[in-house]
Amino acid sequence: MARIVAIDFGGKRTGVAATDELQIIASPIDTIETSKLLDFFEKYLFTENVSDLVVGLPMRFSGEVNDIEIEIKKFIEKFSTKFPNIKIHRENEMFTSKMASRAMFEGGLKKKKRQEKGMVDKVSAVIILQSFLSHKL
Repeated sequence: MARIVAIDFGGKRTGVAATDELQIIASPIDTIETSKLLDFFEKYLFTENVSDLVVGLPMRFSGEVNDIEIEIKKFIEKFSTKFPNIKIHRENEMFTSKMASRAMFEGGLKKKKRQEKGMVDKVSAVIILQSFLSHKL
């Protein structure tokens, strides 16, 4: 089987997570400058077999999408043009940053490490991916 990759897309940084080849475990990969995200995927997809990309859907309480959605749609269009064989899915990402911060705290990560925004982005991507995997079947 191929890996599934998820991203927590941000204006400056994007957290990236991926499954193992059996699509059971989600693990953080990296935090990438959003402007270099397509370059990252060119290199990553050259070495890894990936079947799907899960992109966080930034929802508000009102049910509307967040303003970053415009940039996410642009990214998805470029990604799907460049990598047409990879299926793209959307996954609600409401509260993932708060859940990531809490998970890092409960996991015993030191305060200085928890305050690194890049760490929160990676863990948020893991949460998005785990959420997708939980209802994928």
